[in-house]
Amino acid sequence: MDLRPSSRQQELMDLARGLAIDKFAPRAADLDRDAAFPVEDYQDLRDAGLLALCVPEEHGGLGADYETYCLVSEKLAQGNSSTALTFNMHCLTMLMMGPLMDGLELPGDVQDRHKKLSARRYREVVEQGVFYGQPHGERLESGTADPIDAGGRRFGTTAKRVDGGYLVNGSKFFVSSAGVADYFATPALLLSDGPWVDRTLYLSIPREGPGVEFSGDWDPIGMRSTVSQDMELKDVWAPDDAEVLPAGVFGQLFQRQPHIFIAFSATFLGLMQAAYDFTVAYTTGRVPTDANARGGQSAIGAALAEMFFKLEATRALFYRSISEQQLDPPVEAIQRARAAHVQVQRAVVELTGEAIRLCGGRAMLKRHPLERYYRDARAAAVMRPWTQEKATQDVWETALLDGRLP
Repeated sequence: MDLRPSSRQQELMDLARGLAIDKFAPRAADLDRDAAFPVEDYQDLRDAGLLALCVPEEHGGLGADYETYCLVSEKLAQGNSSTALTFNMHCLTMLMMGPLMDGLELPGDVQDRHKKLSARRYREVVEQGVFYGQPHGERLESGTADPIDAGGRRFGTTAKRVDGGYLVNGSKFFVSSAGVADYFATPALLLSDGPWVDRTLYLSIPREGPGVEFSGDWDPIGMRSTVSQDMELKDVWAPDDAEVLPAGVFGQLFQRQPHIFIAFSATFLGLMQAAYDFTVAYTTGRVPTDANARGGQSAIGAALAEMFFKLEATRALFYRSISEQQLDPPVEAIQRARAAHVQVQRAVVELTGEAIRLCGGRAMLKRHPLERYYRDARAAAVMRPWTQEKATQDVWETALLDGRLP
């Protein structure tokens, strides 16, 4: 067993960390204060070729798989976790179009059509630098009774078949990159008879399409630069070639690729690293204007070591889990993914809080990043579909079910 990154993965990780530290981090405080989207960060990602990180090499991209994406995302989050979290939406769209579909049994003509449509989308990413949002959040009190077994999500957004395409109606919330992403890969349920999985659609909705509206104040406690407003879809026209995935594939992926749900944990792992690095710099007098702000380094040494232990233990579990990503993973791998996810959700809050305690009162000032790290960390536990509560419930229910098996 070797959980070390490959040379290619390390190269991409180094590229991402360079952007994070040199470009993203100096802007992060102002973006957080204004709850503004990191437009310049995305230009940097575009210029570095990282918007095409998960575009297959044969289409001009960097060809990163799921594991490599997670490693890169962890590094980006060390500069601005909001940038990394929105980048997650774009990269997952690219991965769902390609590697995450590998192994699905689809008719040859369906596969051929999907490859043709995907080639066009990949080309737009590589040549034009477009990026995607993912408006998955649905209001539970609306929509049909057809759930995906992943955190209680229901399809409130529907698609009516008309000649040449679909009319899409629905309301989404917490739509990251609202009003900024070029396209939004939008789940919808086809209004027809038949099993709900077969009726799942994944449609590309352009930002400025007729009937698309973004609204609502965005003033959250953390992850402020994600700009995750509401999105209304009112008789939005989506032509047949707007299908990001063939009909039914979205439902299959959410059932058969559970590691999709832990991809954003990479962001919070990177946030942990950033908090630890700042704590070391602060307590050793290497932070400008606060040299020697805390005396008696030996008194905090043990606590700093505990932070390091928590960080490395969390990273080891997460790396093990993402290395096991596959279609239809065994139950032990799914359980381990849940464990890794919950460990990150807990540890990021604990470590960022401990960082503030060790650095002292002045570390809470907004001229330092720790208070932002702590606020951003709070989002980890409540993000769907695997909220901390849901993932925990799934673990014990699975364990009890296995215990009853003969």
